[in-house]
Amino acid sequence: MAKLKLTLVRSIIGKAKDQKATILALGLRRMNQTVEKDASPQVRGMVKKVQHLLLVEEL
Repeated sequence: MAKLKLTLVRSIIGKAKDQKATILALGLRRMNQTVEKDASPQVRGMVKKVQHLLLVEEL
C-alpha cells in the first residue's frame, strides 16, 4: 500500500475544533512535525479535511 508523508506547516491555533481533532488524530502535535501514514481511504479523507494546514508527499 502507498504511504503518505504528512508535515504540519500551519498552526492549528484558532482553527475549528474538528480540524484540531483531525490533526491530532493524524499524530501531529507540533509545527514541522512529520509522520508517515498508509494511504487508506480514511486517512485520505482526514488529509482532505485539513489539507490547507499540511504538506503532503506521496511515497
